[in-house]
Amino acid sequence: MPQSSSTKNAAAPAAFVDAQERPTGRPVLGRAPLQLSELAQMSTVELRQAWRRLFHQPPPPLSRDLIVRALAYRLQEVAQGGLSKANQRHLRALAQRGKGGSTVPDTPAVPPALLLRPGTRLMREWHGRSHVVTVTEGGFELEDQRYRSLSQIAKHITGSHWSGPRFFGLTGRREGRETSHA
Repeated sequence: MPQSSSTKNAAAPAAFVDAQERPTGRPVLGRAPLQLSELAQMSTVELRQAWRRLFHQPPPPLSRDLIVRALAYRLQEVAQGGLSKANQRHLRALAQRGKGGSTVPDTPAVPPALLLRPGTRLMREWHGRSHVVTVTEGGFELEDQRYRSLSQIAKHITGSHWSGPRFFGLTGRREGRETSHA
């Protein structure tokens, strides 16, 4: 979205200011300030006209819903001052990192096994039988058998694939989770 270096109206970037002078710094369509509440009632044609007046360029080929959202965001941004320069820099940096096409975060999520201290016991009842898993340095132990993951244990217990952390109540619902430290 183009912005001018004009400082005539510091409350709103010049690209979003109507040609007429406004003491409020709010976008104006015609004679009255454009209100957020009006956007939902406007026709698509009126929304596209509002876009042209606010952004001084034709609207992109977006759905009506996205145009309403973009206009609403911009109206709030103009009225409340928008993002700080620090937040703008941070978002630009995040966008630059994302341009590589990878959606993998820089710091991977910590698997539950790393959050559980060795000696922690997880208890789960399955078909009337209690199963107690002990967290070890290198993984987990069930009935004197070592496993690398809770999912392997959940599959051993149920006979079908389960998310181990979910099966033991570490994620999602908190039912069926009891822990104690040895």
